[in-house]
Amino acid sequence: MKARSERFKALLVERENELAGVHVRYLSEGQLPEGDVLVGVTYSSLNYKDGMAVTGTGKIVARYPHVPGVDFAGTVLDSGSDAFSPGDEVLLTGWGVGERHWGGFSQRARVSSDWLVHMPAGLDAKRAMTIGSAGLTAMLCVMTLEEAGITPASGPIVVTGAAGGVGSLAVVLLSELGYEVAAVTGRQSTHGFLRELGATQLLSREEMTLPPRPLESQRWAGGIDVVGGVMLARVLAQTKYGGAVAATGLAGDAMLTTSVMPFILRNVSLRGTESVTTPRPLREIAWSRLSETLPQKSYQQIAEIISLEQVEASARAILAGEIRGRVLVDPNL
Repeated sequence: MKARSERFKALLVERENELAGVHVRYLSEGQLPEGDVLVGVTYSSLNYKDGMAVTGTGKIVARYPHVPGVDFAGTVLDSGSDAFSPGDEVLLTGWGVGERHWGGFSQRARVSSDWLVHMPAGLDAKRAMTIGSAGLTAMLCVMTLEEAGITPASGPIVVTGAAGGVGSLAVVLLSELGYEVAAVTGRQSTHGFLRELGATQLLSREEMTLPPRPLESQRWAGGIDVVGGVMLARVLAQTKYGGAVAATGLAGDAMLTTSVMPFILRNVSLRGTESVTTPRPLREIAWSRLSETLPQKSYQQIAEIISLEQVEASARAILAGEIRGRVLVDPNL
């Protein structure tokens, strides 16, 4: 067997006169952070947080130098964990990787075994990164509604921010599971796209951001919300008796001004859903269900596959809203 080279490529963000400098460097395994599993990265993906980390926007990165990439999939090279062995196919999302910890824009990553998940049957590294963190979050939201007893027979489900990453995958998953889906979007140009994903009703952002009365007409058996603020308050006011809403984002507003009326008069529940620190057993269930539920068309949304050298330009493009679809990063190009 050919010996593994000690040196490998990684995208390193460094501080240069208070600005972020981005360079593709050759590193040694001794420069990687601590962890009990070493992974050879096959694919990562470009997310909005990665755009912020690469460009030095906000406070995404805790310490410099830093390797971005909030998720990745690949093959175990070395392991000090009983749960993983060399040759295992694995994936990782969340846990502050690419933010507080070095991430997937590298040919190798050393991480805690607690953060890894075995690749589910039916998926490979490319498909897993096409789904990415957004798909995992969407599946966890669907499971949250199921745990609340919401079934397809309960009635329609409203999805806010439906043209975004989490929202669009939530529309697909709900539709595939037999739910009637109402999609909220601020762009009329996405209507055809959302109907193709399975939405049967389309609602405008303007309608759903009108300040609600304490109780509105009962429309939804449940909801998946990535927007927060007034839109979440309106969804709650329109939720049917015994309904549930899974909240997982704050794209519109982190504040929620609402009334207790939906909760005490209609027995509505508001359930928070997050994917960053979800324990491994629940992650494994969610990834397995993603593999089983998502149709083949869901893997055709790759906009392009880029090299480490192309990441900086694509990071600026994603922050400017110039990218539609998934961009995968292949560190081995």
